[in-house]
Amino acid sequence: MVVAILGVSICAYAGGKKDSGMTIRPGTLTIGMSIEYPPMEYYADDGKTPIGFDVDMGKAIAAKMGLKAEFVDTAWDGIFAGVETNRYDCIMSAVTITPERLIAHNFSKPYIGNAMAIVTRKDAAVKPRTPQQLSGLSVSYQAETTAKFFMAKLVESGLKYNPYEYDTVMGCFDELGLKRIDAIVTDGVVALDYTAGADSQFEITWLGEPDEFFGICIKKGNDALKAAIDKALDELFADGTMRRISMQNLNVDMVSAVRQ
Repeated sequence: MVVAILGVSICAYAGGKKDSGMTIRPGTLTIGMSIEYPPMEYYADDGKTPIGFDVDMGKAIAAKMGLKAEFVDTAWDGIFAGVETNRYDCIMSAVTITPERLIAHNFSKPYIGNAMAIVTRKDAAVKPRTPQQLSGLSVSYQAETTAKFFMAKLVESGLKYNPYEYDTVMGCFDELGLKRIDAIVTDGVVALDYTAGADSQFEITWLGEPDEFFGICIKKGNDALKAAIDKALDELFADGTMRRISMQNLNVDMVSAVRQ
């Protein structure tokens, strides 16, 4: 659904820059987002207001471009089709840049370096310290994400485990909290959020080296919008906004390394 329909139309900036046909609606940067992936994008306690890293970044990018930011809540399994069919201008939803996705879509410069992580309950009897130690365990991951692709590669190398695939990462953590599974494989930024705080029932037992990067996905051929978003990102990195967004949402600087 379009967040504006829920009564939340987010005006990022009322300046006078023009988008020159880059966006599907003049004056608005319409952003596709699966708003169920904390800390990157999720709803506030009111159930209506989107918050999180990508939300803050989307507002800041739109402001730099002199546009209004509007968010479209979209299920992950249809999010790429939405940008291709002009349902929104771009996707800001913790999208990992992969060779396959680069063939089908335009991408901005990366804005976060990310790694895979294994999460268990703190009171778990078995705590895998390497991906290979997932053997024989019940392991969950979100469908059609890089976590699923990561597990598929492990299977190709001989790993045998019991897969539990969920539509949302929240579903994975709900099941782990209920002790129905042994471990979760997910993005490191998500793992850090769910394990933050002394009262968390979860812990990270393995965190890989950053080997993938998040980027903003844009319709193939819309080079003007890609250039404008890249320019806005450059400015946000230069003035410290991206680092500030990371510290506010992740409690750690996950962005600066991608520009070093």
